[in-house]
Amino acid sequence: MPKTQSPTDTAPARTTISGHPIEERYTAQDVADTPPPSPPGTFPYTRGIHASGYGGKLWTMRQFSGFGSPADTNARYKQLLAAGGTGLSVAFDLPTLMGRDPDHPLSRGEVGKCGVSVASLADMERLFADIRLDEVTTSMTINSPAAMIFAMYLVVAERQGAGWATLSGTLQNDILKEYIAQKEFIYPPKPSMRLVTDTFAFCADETPQWNTISVSGYHIREAGATALQELAFTLRDGVEYVQYAIDAGLEVDRIVPRMSFFFNAHSDFFEEIAKYRAARTLWATTMRDRFGATRERTWKLRFHTQTAGVSLTAQQPYNNVIRTAIQALGAVLGGTNSLHTNSLDEALSLPTSEAALLALRTQQVIAYESGVADHVDPFAGSYFLESMTRDLTQGARDYFQQIDDMGGMVSAIEQGFPQREIAESAYRFQQEVETGARWMVGVNQHLDEARPEVETLYIDEAISDRQCTQLDELRAQRDTTEVTRTLDRLRDTARGTDNLMPSLLDAVRAYATLGEMCDALRDVWGEYEEPASL
Repeated sequence: MPKTQSPTDTAPARTTISGHPIEERYTAQDVADTPPPSPPGTFPYTRGIHASGYGGKLWTMRQFSGFGSPADTNARYKQLLAAGGTGLSVAFDLPTLMGRDPDHPLSRGEVGKCGVSVASLADMERLFADIRLDEVTTSMTINSPAAMIFAMYLVVAERQGAGWATLSGTLQNDILKEYIAQKEFIYPPKPSMRLVTDTFAFCADETPQWNTISVSGYHIREAGATALQELAFTLRDGVEYVQYAIDAGLEVDRIVPRMSFFFNAHSDFFEEIAKYRAARTLWATTMRDRFGATRERTWKLRFHTQTAGVSLTAQQPYNNVIRTAIQALGAVLGGTNSLHTNSLDEALSLPTSEAALLALRTQQVIAYESGVADHVDPFAGSYFLESMTRDLTQGARDYFQQIDDMGGMVSAIEQGFPQREIAESAYRFQQEVETGARWMVGVNQHLDEARPEVETLYIDEAISDRQCTQLDELRAQRDTTEVTRTLDRLRDTARGTDNLMPSLLDAVRAYATLGEMCDALRDVWGEYEEPASL
């Protein structure tokens, strides 16, 4: 059992999540060697990429949602949009994330449980029924099969009469963090990186308003990383993608403006704000000094934030509303461009519609009632915050050097370096919670044996049965000869060097399933198995 203390006991000495000691007082001496930050909207954008902050436009309020069948999720999207949401964010179930159809034996028990089940163009059409894709921005949290899912999205837009050039949104498409943290990979690293760079090249020509990758620190942090590790590994992943794109013949100033980032927001309020400020500084200087980028758009780091799922507790779940509000406030004060707020019940299940609505209202109260959106980087010049921003920036640069010395992030992943660093941090954090060295209200402090009843969302197996039935009907109705032709073309393309996106679009239009397309690439590239030594 965790060690517990009475409310009158003195809290343990404060350090940041990254282990940085917090002094009782900071003075000008603490930042004497640190130049004052430049004005907002100027290089290196520590204070924000826009001179007016949120003066011209608030952050996008994008609630992550997906569960059950495409029809179920479509209804939730319409509810969120009607309630004032300004963007959609698609959560996919585990079989979809792993490139498996719902009737595959490994999909059993997982269909629709942690997101929406999408196995074909027909499912994607149901997911966005009566939602014009040229009138919303859509973020899709999908990685290993990202190119296949994006091809489905493009064909839906095509059939709605929406030109691809009008589409705006983000494809997560971040395979490196899968090897580091989330483990939802399919193929070995190098062919997986080809899928990423092929989407870069295709989208540069075809979807100029679409973000082709969201380099994600969120899942790295959820796996147990510190704020410093999240910052360093996320940005170094971004550097790796840029280098691979350049090696594939793409131009940095053409590709990077379509990259975005995705960070976590934890409750260590000031460290999180400093992390976002450090991220902008690091990205701007790295793009200019390491890659010779000349466009301001390339230097400017744009990012989405989600509040910390791992910080939510099943104990005293209404405390999660407070945690989420604090975390969202930190993200806004750190200059996020887009925000998702977690629901109070997410330690227990996928959120109910009522909990999701309350999470959206949390953002709206911050936006319209708190006044914090009226000022650009109001903590600028704070001795404490500037000191922390400087230390996080330097700590991340030190990690960059270690990874460079290993030959880059792909090589570091193959050697297990970021995985070990995160595992050690996760272990230390859990030790602190279990010994009482780090307090968590309702977990090891201020306990309450009476648990409030919280309604939870239940996904039963009828969803799986329905998805499998619709898949059987699809296979019976489609042109099997055409499906076979497109899958053979996909295999041939994978064996060569041509861009894979045209072959994927061809297969999608023939109603080849996600599992069939992923299996075609498995035939050529095989599946990746992480070495046990990691």
